[in-house]
Amino acid sequence: MSDTGFGSLQATAPRRCLARLDLSEAAATLAGMDLSIVNVTVNTDRPRELAQWWAEALGGEITTDWGEYVMVGFGSGTGLAFQYVEGTEPGRVHLDLAADDADKEVGRLIEAGASRVADHEAPGGSFRWTVLADPDGNRFCVAGAAAEGH
Repeated sequence: MSDTGFGSLQATAPRRCLARLDLSEAAATLAGMDLSIVNVTVNTDRPRELAQWWAEALGGEITTDWGEYVMVGFGSGTGLAFQYVEGTEPGRVHLDLAADDADKEVGRLIEAGASRVADHEAPGGSFRWTVLADPDGNRFCVAGAAAEGH
């Protein structure tokens, strides 16, 4: 598994390959759909503890707790959910987060129980990001707000 996060798309999918894709038919089909992402769900053998950690880390709150399925909301938009699955392995989900002061947020998250996995910088130094792991070992990235959309 790669831990490159934000840079992985740049490293594995050159622009010339993306330019060859004709997405107009797919876009037309999707335009008529009424779907939205409600939650990003993480499999874990301790849903309550991991949900609580992420709620505190991102300023959300636990909105639903069904024991084996716990949801975290952030007021509006996509939430996080944590479901019990015995014997899960970390790394099935990867979140990319952006902050105005990424270094400050990285420090805060490490103090809260995350661990630093790696630090990366885009070619030319256009932006930096840090790969962290939550208490269950699930990796996520924190970058400066300028990295949004990468």
